[in-house]
Amino acid sequence: MKVAGLGFREGATIESLRDLLAQIEGQSGPVAVLATLPAKACAPALRALAAERGLPVQAVTVHGVATPTQSARIMALHGTGSVAEAAALAGAGTGARLVVARVASADGMATCAVAIGEGEAE
Repeated sequence: MKVAGLGFREGATIESLRDLLAQIEGQSGPVAVLATLPAKACAPALRALAAERGLPVQAVTVHGVATPTQSARIMALHGTGSVAEAAALAGAGTGARLVVARVASADGMATCAVAIGEGEAE
């Protein structure tokens, strides 16, 4: 199962998230789940995108998840280097691997990464 991990600022719009997801899916193919922080899982823009695409939203804990991208600010806030990468990995489960590393939206309001579960083909 392909999981799109999303990190985004409070002011991110559905357009920003939609464009970012389209960009990511252009690299990895369709995703099955949107994963993010528990505090962001009910954000109106994310819920609207999930409804529009017919995708479930999974709230995941990212603290302690190792990521290739390292942001000192995100590490201080969330205990991981990248919310998007960590959410994708956590959502895809034990042994997951990234198939698309962190990508930022054009407006800088959101980031997204894609992971698949252990033993799954891209």
